[in-house]
Amino acid sequence: METPIYERSKTALLFIDPYNDFLSEDGKVWPRVKEVAESNNLLNNLRSIVKAVRQAGIQIFIVPHKRWEPTDYQYWKFPNPTQIGIMERHSFAKGSWGGEWHSDFTPQEGDIIAKEHWAQSGFANTDLDMLLKQRDITHVIAIGLLANTCVESTARFAMELGYHVTLVKDATAAFTSEMMHAAHVLNGPTYAHALLTTDELITALPIENSIGS
Repeated sequence: METPIYERSKTALLFIDPYNDFLSEDGKVWPRVKEVAESNNLLNNLRSIVKAVRQAGIQIFIVPHKRWEPTDYQYWKFPNPTQIGIMERHSFAKGSWGGEWHSDFTPQEGDIIAKEHWAQSGFANTDLDMLLKQRDITHVIAIGLLANTCVESTARFAMELGYHVTLVKDATAAFTSEMMHAAHVLNGPTYAHALLTTDELITALPIENSIGS
């Protein structure tokens, strides 16, 4: 795969599920991703990407999971195993610290927050596709959690909708190294147009002379 050219007016960063429960030391899910996240230098890579993307003048979209509420899935016929786990753990509970943005990734003025997704795809039953199309976005860069669930599902859906998709291999994490391997070595090359490291992505961004064009 060749490193693509990212035109700032046509490119968007999709930051998936930047919640405290995923990314903060006391988060409910952090213990399950900690080993992979730390080996991947996840938090520093996310910080570097967000900073570089802002400097490049590229639009940031926050793609959030549904914040848990007591009535969620109550009348669903077929809640999936992840949703059942959320009902038990109350991950990303609405109004809780765990359901707030990690302090380093709080949306800033101009960032766009899509409607919350109920399962794994940030596109399914949300307004994300409409918001991207309203801004003539053609290229999306996916980062966040988890590599083999919400990131993969969102990125796959983006490909199906006709977007150019970039995965950033060290700007995500999963519960095990095997899941990371599946996401990036086995599955990613079947749908993504580029699989990059954080350094490779930042090098490819139009950082210099970011005002204009």
